[in-house]
Amino acid sequence: MQSITYGDVSFKSMIQIIKKYIQSDQSRKYEIAIGTDSQNFDITKVVVVVAIWRVGNGGIFFYDIKRVNKISNLRQKIFYETSLSIELAQRLSEKFNEEDFKCDISIHVDVGDDGLTSKMIPEIVGWVKSCGFTCNVKPYSYAASSIANKYSK
Repeated sequence: MQSITYGDVSFKSMIQIIKKYIQSDQSRKYEIAIGTDSQNFDITKVVVVVAIWRVGNGGIFFYDIKRVNKISNLRQKIFYETSLSIELAQRLSEKFNEEDFKCDISIHVDVGDDGLTSKMIPEIVGWVKSCGFTCNVKPYSYAASSIANKYSK
């Protein structure tokens, strides 16, 4: 994973940084969000983001960039993005549970009521919820539609 604050970090280091960040001010509320976005070039550039928002006071985030064979089908692309977010959320959740660290993780999906992805919302939200996570869609899916979008270009 990469971070504009911490540089290149391993998954294990990212976990420790997140815990330390949250423990540094336990009087605050925190939200952990995972989101993915992608852009097509001659390949598909996919960016997965873990964002930790200290509500009312900024936050930190980590991202990973993957380059995969071009995914032209929008439905397939949204499902691929969502699967990467769920997979990372499950890994984070497992690690936090192993270390007895309690926090909720939400999945941010780059779909919204306006546009071609609107018909996919019930299916995607249902999938994410069935995996045990809350799901945010546009305009509330900042980890996917803002942060990941920026780094996918």
